[in-house]
Amino acid sequence: MKKLINSPDTVVVDALRGMVAAHPSELSVDLDQRIVYRGTPKEQGKVALVSGGGSGHEPLHGGFVGLGMLDAACAGEVFTSPVPDQIMAATTAADRGAGVLHVVKNYTGDVMNFEMAAELANAESGIEVASVVTNDDVAVEDSSFTAGRRGVGVTVLLEKIAGAAAEEGLPLAEVAEIATRVNAQGRSMGMALTSGTVPANGKPSFELGAQEMEIGIGIHGEPGRHREALAPASEIAKRLVEPVLEELPGDGEVLAFLNGMGGSPLLELYIMYDEVAKLLDQAGVKVARSLVGDYITSLDMAGCSLTLLRLDEDLTRFWDAPVNTPGLRKGI
Repeated sequence: MKKLINSPDTVVVDALRGMVAAHPSELSVDLDQRIVYRGTPKEQGKVALVSGGGSGHEPLHGGFVGLGMLDAACAGEVFTSPVPDQIMAATTAADRGAGVLHVVKNYTGDVMNFEMAAELANAESGIEVASVVTNDDVAVEDSSFTAGRRGVGVTVLLEKIAGAAAEEGLPLAEVAEIATRVNAQGRSMGMALTSGTVPANGKPSFELGAQEMEIGIGIHGEPGRHREALAPASEIAKRLVEPVLEELPGDGEVLAFLNGMGGSPLLELYIMYDEVAKLLDQAGVKVARSLVGDYITSLDMAGCSLTLLRLDEDLTRFWDAPVNTPGLRKGI
């Protein structure tokens, strides 16, 4: 294992320390609780967004703390949920008097711990908490990490869109409804060329042959639908586009999000996006907005995922709203 780390035992805290060193005016970090906060809290009377999850998926979630997205993000150990005390502390600190929306990926530990934290925050501080659980992965049901479908790429889009709605001053019920709509109208599918390597393990999480790829892989290295021979980008794109379109609800324009898993260069991601765009055009699906890059990763895994979100007028407007975070910036 070759990694730019000091020790496997200090990876998360060292990374959080580096985040605040790189963005001192934008972020503040509670290293004891492992929580990333906005450097300047939003105005009183606005809904706050809190998310989090295991580390190793950067920039998710701490990289999306800032204007137009999250107010706080809790960092668990690598591929491990944050604990209820962390989440409750983030919820209490982020609340601006209008309630808090929890954005939770559908993994058993995340769902359980966020639920416990919401109950504690309400009981001890009277904070109204709403939750949305993302479950957009069409690859498998009931993986080793989940009951039901996994929450993946839609999480990024939801944090941006719901974050804009909160920034605009909408009440908690409306922000939660918009977040729920994003989850309902988005679908995702991923693939891997190589495994990621968890620092504490020191070796790849799974093995793929030199001429093999895994279709439908999860962001923690969970098995996908099947393993098959490596194919050109045009064929890989079909493996992702077809199952996503089969389950994408509604009709009309989409936001197409081609996400890197951490180990594939942008050169390859743009090649993949070109193939995806051609397939969507052939299917009569108009791409109104797009996003390409590493936004929800799996350490150093080579591969990508595709997320399609069916847009409407509100979701498009909130997607286009200004955002200023370490991991996503536009309109500023």
